[in-house]
Amino acid sequence: MPKNDAIDPELVRELANLVTETGLSEIEVEKGDLRIRVARRLEPVSVQVAAPAPLAAVAAPPAAPAASSPLAPAEPARAQPGTVPSPMVGTAYLRPSPDAKAFVDVGSKVEVGDKLLLIEAMKTFNEIVAPRAGTISAIFVEDGQPVEFGEALLVIT
Repeated sequence: MPKNDAIDPELVRELANLVTETGLSEIEVEKGDLRIRVARRLEPVSVQVAAPAPLAAVAAPPAAPAASSPLAPAEPARAQPGTVPSPMVGTAYLRPSPDAKAFVDVGSKVEVGDKLLLIEAMKTFNEIVAPRAGTISAIFVEDGQPVEFGEALLVIT
């Protein structure tokens, strides 16, 4: 390999740091005949959700609705046992391609590690896998819907 086509180890380090800092699963750059792909293996996200607190005997008056702002934080995952939150900001896809069958539907049985959906972030598709075995009892997102970090995606009971 000619000297000018040698892979720059500093560039590889920078790409690896970028993947880690942004939470991406992989990144690829190409310049001429040189192509570098840095990928990391993502472990399934395990989610522990506390049971909701019991209702108080006297209800508090309803709070005024907050003004919606693009800078407001995303709504946290619904406090429901088995809720799977989004681990990143991106676009959720319930199927591998527009004409394909959905990965899961309400009523589908899943095992730990089964693919539930994809979240596309920065042109990279990240698999969201089942953190536990069970049955899909609710799906809160639609195919092609933007999602925020921590937003409830679905529930496994």
